[in-house]
Amino acid sequence: MTRTVIRGGAVVDDRAEAGTRADVAISDGRISEVGRIDPRVGDEVIDAGGRLVLPGFVDAHSHADGRVFDPDVALALLRQGITTVIAGQDGVSYAPGDGRWASDYFAAINGEHPQFRGGGVADLLATYDDATPVNVGCLVPAGTVRHDVMGMSADPATDGQLRRMQELVADGLRDGALGLSTGLDYVPGLFADTTEIAKLTEPVAAADALYVTHMRGGYERGSDVGVREIAAICAHSGVAAHISHFHLDAEHGWRLMGDLADGGADATFDMYPYTRGASLLSMPTLPPEYSALAAGDAAARLQSPDEVARLRTEWFPRVAEHPSLGPDWPGMITISSMPNSEWAWCAGLTLAEIAQRLGVDAAEATIRMLVAGDMRVGAVMAVLDERPMENLARLFSHPGFMGGSDGIFVGQAPHPRAYGAFARLLAMAADGRWTWQQAAHRLSERPAARMRLGRRGAVWAGFHADLVLVDPAAVADRADYANPLRLAEGIDDVLVAGVPVLADGALTGRTPGRGLRRDVSSLTAGAPDGRAGTERA
Repeated sequence: MTRTVIRGGAVVDDRAEAGTRADVAISDGRISEVGRIDPRVGDEVIDAGGRLVLPGFVDAHSHADGRVFDPDVALALLRQGITTVIAGQDGVSYAPGDGRWASDYFAAINGEHPQFRGGGVADLLATYDDATPVNVGCLVPAGTVRHDVMGMSADPATDGQLRRMQELVADGLRDGALGLSTGLDYVPGLFADTTEIAKLTEPVAAADALYVTHMRGGYERGSDVGVREIAAICAHSGVAAHISHFHLDAEHGWRLMGDLADGGADATFDMYPYTRGASLLSMPTLPPEYSALAAGDAAARLQSPDEVARLRTEWFPRVAEHPSLGPDWPGMITISSMPNSEWAWCAGLTLAEIAQRLGVDAAEATIRMLVAGDMRVGAVMAVLDERPMENLARLFSHPGFMGGSDGIFVGQAPHPRAYGAFARLLAMAADGRWTWQQAAHRLSERPAARMRLGRRGAVWAGFHADLVLVDPAAVADRADYANPLRLAEGIDDVLVAGVPVLADGALTGRTPGRGLRRDVSSLTAGAPDGRAGTERA
């Protein structure tokens, strides 16, 4: 069997800081040796050329669920060194079920899956095996589970419905899911009360898996509400928790994570290095009840003159009072995706700019676009409090932090975090705000352990050979809000399962990626377990 040897690099992982000269030998998809290695006849040799050799990065919060098969998306991920994405986020994804509801509701976020046509988590994971250059881990999405059992009912779950939802969660975990996700600002998750969610985490805690949550009630200044709910859920079942895209002031975040730790909760979080957010256009601009409607029904309602008059009178004045957007909300929201080709010109423009071109006000422009796009319109939202990078970096230094892009790969003008988040985080090591060892720990070892990805996250003998070669002098993100599709720089060679998937900055066409099943073998193999991430500094 052919052996691959990476020569002339400096290995960095949780035990080795940058500058540790070492070669890496790979056999049968795993690292077989680290140290001074003399190639043998027949070896495939990769010249690291003095670059850093790091474990492949784990994107703890990704929306590449259905887009990861696209070569352009795979290239964007690999150019940042991402070798594993964690999908099934925010309580909405394809399995369990037939995938149709989730595909429709999250069309502007996850996209449609090109292969999955129904089944359980095992069936979904199988679609990724040997079909993509990167690995994909999945969470059981609680909103999809609730929809499968209760449809769009806003009623509390009955005992029988709760038992059925618990069964679906347990089935997903047995299929290899990494945990349970909730999206409590999205339907039908926002209809689930704390008691229901706590009950759903019972099988998660029993399996020693993870509860991952897009918190209720927004973030920023409203984060206290969501954190209190997480504390109650953890106290009920003993489940370990993980907060998705924890965007808020750094000192506030440190205080809330300390509160969770003081209450006995085992909690971590992911976060992207930007202050602006991205989601469905309908989220900040329409009442929550619209999310509970089928896309066609919602679009039909928006064509009623009486309904439009009601929204103008009762709802749009409240949009102007949104704590993150404010009165200038039309200038704060930029269209990222529009499926209607006749309206493709809208992508990259603000609602204010679109309204001006149409000769109408922002409310009318918003309604017209949602109708034309059958509600499948994405948006990037600016915020009133554009915190500086120094504030974000303060929260990145928390021991519970791990990298997550919240990357959305749908549309012509997506949030640049999809193409640049991990490169921007790596640049913090390049300019000295982190050490390279800290970068490897926060972007690879910690999430791999926390998500139970088995022997990943370190450049150790016996571990999966998901490896990234980084030029520390060149690594940088190039995507910005005006040019969100620019590829990152400084990473030109990546291996997944020992197979080169990126060489000289281009895809090799090989697809060794897998649907990753939850694996606890690393807990007995000398790797840290990634738990207890909420201690105070």
